[in-house]
Amino acid sequence: MTAEVLRALDADLAQQDEPQLSPDAYKEVFRRHPAGVAVVTLRDEDRLVGFTATSVISVSAAPPLLAFSLASTSSSWPAVARARTLAISFLSGAQDDVSARFATSGIDRFAAGGWTALPSGEPVIDGAVSWVRGRVVQRTPVGGSYLVSVRALAHGTTTEVTPLVYHDRTYHRIGDATAI
Repeated sequence: MTAEVLRALDADLAQQDEPQLSPDAYKEVFRRHPAGVAVVTLRDEDRLVGFTATSVISVSAAPPLLAFSLASTSSSWPAVARARTLAISFLSGAQDDVSARFATSGIDRFAAGGWTALPSGEPVIDGAVSWVRGRVVQRTPVGGSYLVSVRALAHGTTTEVTPLVYHDRTYHRIGDATAI
């Protein structure tokens, strides 16, 4: 769908008389939905850009596509709007501090280290469960955000680590003890 078609759909939805959730009620629903934690990183000319994302989804295995959402008001949005490629690191259960750092505004999120530049230039987070390097294929405006679609080009994985999960404003570790 084109951006114009999506804007028309949004306008149609806004004009309907159906009741809708308030922003607070909507946030409450998603606080109760656990999500994996990732850090999206890229090189924007001579500076590094990164942010925490719990909105990463698998879209398709063939071709390999994933997506994430980013608020249009985010300080990272201008760099993502220009990016041709980026990396997404899926954090391990021991990396809640990394998630918090990349979610903090107004700091140099890369200053503490703990990352490595790929030969192509994108930074990936050391010790992450896995990472994907991808080419941005589409940026779709949806509400006050953008849905950014990415074609996976390369990946790396770490063995013997468990993922970090965010649920109800708290980090959780998944391990053997949590298996059903």
